[in-house]
Amino acid sequence: MSQAFDVAVLVGSLRADSLNRRVADALAGLAPPSISLSQVAIGDLPLYNPDLETEAPPAAWTRFRERVARADALLFVTPEYNRSVPAALKNALDVGSRPYGKSVFGGKPGAVVSVSPGAIGGFGANHHLRQSLVFLDVPLMQQPEAYLGGADKFFGEDGQLASESTAKFLGKIIHAYADWVARIKA
Repeated sequence: MSQAFDVAVLVGSLRADSLNRRVADALAGLAPPSISLSQVAIGDLPLYNPDLETEAPPAAWTRFRERVARADALLFVTPEYNRSVPAALKNALDVGSRPYGKSVFGGKPGAVVSVSPGAIGGFGANHHLRQSLVFLDVPLMQQPEAYLGGADKFFGEDGQLASESTAKFLGKIIHAYADWVARIKA
């Protein structure tokens, strides 16, 4: 393959130095050459309101929709807020799936990685997000599952991945995902 598959990465946490963003960065660094990961900003998206769905919707919506539409695949890296996904990520799903019949998500292979300092690794958010993605026609990688608990211990003071076992696990995830994207897109 001469060109890498373009993977749009949606990070559920809006904090610039979030554990989720660090994990997304680590996944990008461990990715094989067959995929290219780039994070897509979601923090500036106005809340979805059908009244704004006019001939000239908000510029941030248009930018987001165009970027995701160009992507070959999707990777979601999210924390868990109240046993679900953060509002910003849910809003991004709403913005990208509207207007009805013009979703930018349909058919794009996806994967979900949930990240938490807690012990269960964002299990609730992971599965809640999967419910929405099934409705949005995003085929999801099933294995390996990626619930990263204790994530506050993965990184050194410099912000870089410091856990060798975590690097190995993240490498396994991103390589399995790259292989799966290639099979789906073939």
